[in-house]
Amino acid sequence: MSGDRAPAPPARGVLGVTWRQLPFFLWLIALWMLLWGQFTVLAFLTGLVAAIVVTRVFRLPPVSLSGRLNIWFGLVFVATFLVALVRGSLLVAWQTVRPGKLPGAAIIAVHLRTDDDLIMTHTAVTSSLIPGSLVLEADRDRRMLYLHVIGVEDDDDIEMQRQSVLGWEARIVRAVGSKAQLEVIRNATVTTPRQGGTPT
Repeated sequence: MSGDRAPAPPARGVLGVTWRQLPFFLWLIALWMLLWGQFTVLAFLTGLVAAIVVTRVFRLPPVSLSGRLNIWFGLVFVATFLVALVRGSLLVAWQTVRPGKLPGAAIIAVHLRTDDDLIMTHTAVTSSLIPGSLVLEADRDRRMLYLHVIGVEDDDDIEMQRQSVLGWEARIVRAVGSKAQLEVIRNATVTTPRQGGTPT
């Protein structure tokens, strides 16, 4: 009977869900272009296809986004990331060809301040894309990222690498995080307690 049919979702509701998921969709395209190292029309179109496949074909559960997008801090994040990408590439290249001993390396643990899967994922991906660091493991329950980093000589270098990861977390939260997550970042202490670092 027609009376037993479930009512179709209102168009406004569908548009609202699509709008909230749009930043995640665009992030998938940007991630695809970054992984290929190409910012061309072809890379954008193939990234668009990949994003459609990921979000539609595999039917992943919907991602709960904050619904907040700060364009200015988004641009700051992109600009800072590009600078860090170039700087990291130059540093790794120099460490590879410079005479003398090999660059030091360490495995560090970084305790994130926000409790959100998407922020944690974005922070891990951003940190791994910058030459010189690679995320080895993510501990969701304890909000910990474990990274292998090169170019460290002492505890100060290890702490600088850790603060760099926390800086990416803060930039991502300012760009797309919720108001509650923003408050957590603002209330975070300026001096983060030292955490473990294991030289390799």
